[in-house]
Amino acid sequence: MALLTPQLHRFLLTKLSLTSNFKPTNKFTTTTTSARTTQYCSAIAIDSPSSLGGVAGIRLGSTSLQGSREEMEDDVVVQSDGLDGFSFAAVFDGHGGVSTVKFLRDELYKECVAALQGGLLLRGKEANAVRKALQEAFENTDTKLSNWLETNAKEDESGATATVMFIGNDMLFISHVGDSSVVLSRSGKAEVLTNPHRPYGNSKGSLQEIKRIREAGGWIVNGRICGDIAVSRAFGDIRFKTKKNEMLKKGVEGGRWSEKFISRVQFNKDLVIALPDIFQVSLGSDAEFLLLASDGLWDYINSSDAVTFVRDQLRQHGDVQVACEALARAALDRRSQDNVSIVIADLGRTNWQNLPLQEQNFMYELGQAFATIGIVSLGVWMSSLLSF
Repeated sequence: MALLTPQLHRFLLTKLSLTSNFKPTNKFTTTTTSARTTQYCSAIAIDSPSSLGGVAGIRLGSTSLQGSREEMEDDVVVQSDGLDGFSFAAVFDGHGGVSTVKFLRDELYKECVAALQGGLLLRGKEANAVRKALQEAFENTDTKLSNWLETNAKEDESGATATVMFIGNDMLFISHVGDSSVVLSRSGKAEVLTNPHRPYGNSKGSLQEIKRIREAGGWIVNGRICGDIAVSRAFGDIRFKTKKNEMLKKGVEGGRWSEKFISRVQFNKDLVIALPDIFQVSLGSDAEFLLLASDGLWDYINSSDAVTFVRDQLRQHGDVQVACEALARAALDRRSQDNVSIVIADLGRTNWQNLPLQEQNFMYELGQAFATIGIVSLGVWMSSLLSF
């Protein structure tokens, strides 16, 4: 019999250990606080090749910071092994409770490892095979979650978005559901890699989501599906999946709509889905770091400002974990009302100590300076004309 390759051997060992450690309970214990911020931080640095498939030279930091919300519904997972030659990093942004986020933290990584054959598909870099595997992993996870919610937590209306990065030395794969976002810094320029799944706006992605929801029998009110939820793809949220008719009945009981109205509603598909967008991105020599964050960051700090902030942090001290925590605090300082979760992956290609202070924005700022001078000069000239 032929000997197993090291990659296949690792995959088989992983498969044997993929028994669920998620213990269904009717109620999850959570910690809430009246303080403005509660911080949950973790970091993992990968500085040398790992026997379990860690990526040499890549350093990762992560943090979750509670804003003014009553409950911390975000979570972050970072794994450096189990996916031969790739690291796993995920941000989960929950809503309506913590049950779905808790389930995803325990289950999604294992489903991805199994579907990707322990990383063999990622190393093969076959886009179609990876896409099919990740869609299968997300679909299986959502089905298991829905079954658990219906059986053990019948009144649970929680849900969560999930954006996952699979980071290799020269290749990145993203599996994305919801409104978190991944940004790549290329020589200091922000490159947004994902699009939010939201049922409002005029972007191509938003219009496609709106069309899908309406074709499924749903409707949009003030940017929310059935006037309720403002994200169109998520795990959980079973009232928009397996319990749509129950949702209508509760709406009538609560006075949200009439019997006559719901008699005209005909659902034929799920309104909220967990089908991920899959992205494959080459990481060249100009790729500096990846920034994955929940919308609690992006609603208050745009991608260019975030990249500039992280670069300045890394130039000062080179500590990716400190940069993570500082960026989260900056979002709250800008009055972010949401919880903020962030993962930063320094790809190990940049010598931060020797990076010139303003190298990344010099030409842009020079152009801005000339434009400002021109506008001021024009204003002075026009004022002088009006004075005559």
